[in-house]
Amino acid sequence: MEHVEVSGFTERRLARLGGGTDAPVLFPPQYSHPAPSPDGALLAWISDRDGRPRAWVAPLPPDGAPVVEPEMALPVEGDVEALSWSPDGLWIACQTARYGGERTRVQVVAPESGEVRELAPGAAATTLGVWSPTGRQLGITLFAEGSGDGQACLVDLRDGTSTVLTSGPAARVCAVSGDGRRAVVRLGRQGAHRLELVDLRSGRRTELLPGGGGVADARFGVTGRQLYVHTDAGRERPALLAVTLRGSSGVSSVYTIAQRPDDDLDLVALDPAGVRAALAWNVDGRSELELLDLRSGLLEPVVPVPGDVITGVAFGRDGRALLVANEGPTVPPRISRVGLEKHDASTPLLRGPRQQFGTSLVEPTLQNFRGEDGLRLSGWLFRPSGELGPLPTLLWLHGGPEAQERPTFQPLFQALLAEGVAVFAPNVRGSGGYGRSFATADHGEGRFAAISDVRAAVDFLVTAGLADAARVGVSGRSYGGYLTLAALAWYPERFAVGVDVCGISDFASFYARTEPWIATAATTAYGDPHADAALLHELSPLQHVEHIAAPLLVVHGAHDTNVPLEQAQQVVDALRERGASPGFLLFDDEAHEVRGTDNRVVFVREVVSWVKAHLHEVGERTA
Repeated sequence: MEHVEVSGFTERRLARLGGGTDAPVLFPPQYSHPAPSPDGALLAWISDRDGRPRAWVAPLPPDGAPVVEPEMALPVEGDVEALSWSPDGLWIACQTARYGGERTRVQVVAPESGEVRELAPGAAATTLGVWSPTGRQLGITLFAEGSGDGQACLVDLRDGTSTVLTSGPAARVCAVSGDGRRAVVRLGRQGAHRLELVDLRSGRRTELLPGGGGVADARFGVTGRQLYVHTDAGRERPALLAVTLRGSSGVSSVYTIAQRPDDDLDLVALDPAGVRAALAWNVDGRSELELLDLRSGLLEPVVPVPGDVITGVAFGRDGRALLVANEGPTVPPRISRVGLEKHDASTPLLRGPRQQFGTSLVEPTLQNFRGEDGLRLSGWLFRPSGELGPLPTLLWLHGGPEAQERPTFQPLFQALLAEGVAVFAPNVRGSGGYGRSFATADHGEGRFAAISDVRAAVDFLVTAGLADAARVGVSGRSYGGYLTLAALAWYPERFAVGVDVCGISDFASFYARTEPWIATAATTAYGDPHADAALLHELSPLQHVEHIAAPLLVVHGAHDTNVPLEQAQQVVDALRERGASPGFLLFDDEAHEVRGTDNRVVFVREVVSWVKAHLHEVGERTA
């Protein structure tokens, strides 16, 4: 397979995946980002029910009955990535992107009239911050062409004027006080975010907490004299802090109100009255949900938790229920209502048609193993039901690198399982969810150890009798695609097949061609392209491409400006020059992620076909 065009696939070709796995089972509509209107009467959300991620609005039933979906999405252009209501209920702000790319836009739409305005259309990219409490101003960040820094601004929707609050890497407006006198902004490179308090009258900025972290967000309490800060600055795990303010710009006291020594605080939502907070914790990848009384400090577990992984949470009507975006290995992304007054069982508000889901989907098990230096690692193992002994196995490596593999809904995994191929999705060093020390363990020279973690995962599977040593493949997306190429080049004897999805093949050309604001933020994780040029050259798979022996499928989106298409083309060209025949699957209407439903069907079908064919070929040779 040299090049698969995706725009001309017919309905017949999309109807089935290899091995008899029906596409509707693995690709139902996905629902996320629940956003109730300020009066609790309406619910906005994001769904791909028409084939791409769009924003939708409908009445929110008071009794938790399923939402009756509208026929038409909100009239904003591009894939919708995030949304939020204005506090006055007049507007919904949407962050969108053509083909899901990096050059995002912020559009506001009036749900009643359908009026749409784009904010800062002349910027290279615009990202969404928070609303002011009045709803008159919206925080956005502007990225200029050729600049690595963003300008975090408050835009007045009445006249279009804007006020710049700060400028720097990853700048964002996080919170605005009720009296409109203060704001909290975030800025800093990847893994080194810091928060500053801004006096909107004088412009004075005060750092809230010493140091930076990977997590940095804040919300004002109802009185405006207290901030609730979600951060891992100066600590190993993200926690919730209460910061009492002094005067217009000073900090009086800081104390911790919710923390766990071994778990990350993932998500924080405040109720409309400001007296409770919903906390979602990451516990070895699965979610736990708690309700925190901000007056007494008492914590109460919320059970049962819908799904295995919570991806979004908001308080519903009058604070009496939570609206929770959730999913699991056998539960496609959905939105559920969780009653708080009587601890009602969760009820789905938005989900794919129930009749599409059978009992053939597989739950994974969490496996622990050691890196070659003894570091404790873990991963999720999916095995076909009823199969025993060593199996053909594909490693899947997540992106990030600071992301985390969690037990979410993975159509690719389930389709591979239907073909008798097990999947192991490890969290190598550099992943999130295990503390800051683990997340930074791959920086600099530590990247070599992260690559060796992939070999350690293979050795664990083979030694434990779970994988057939002759039939192991490696695959991954984004940073996971980079790790795939590196593992294939470093340890060619370990792998019978590979799949690289939008991975970096050469750091020098990546830094030269990626969006400047991505390059600026990435230096803390990957290294400086000038100061660390020799190290990055050695770590680039393209410099070792002659060692790649396994049949490789490269997948990329034509509009990817995060990891530009050149990263795929140069590794494909280098392999072809050496007589290899890599596959190249190019999506002409996607960017860094494959978001279109039809394209995801094609992606899964082609990857399953590639992996199955080459693992089967090895099996025939060794039989």
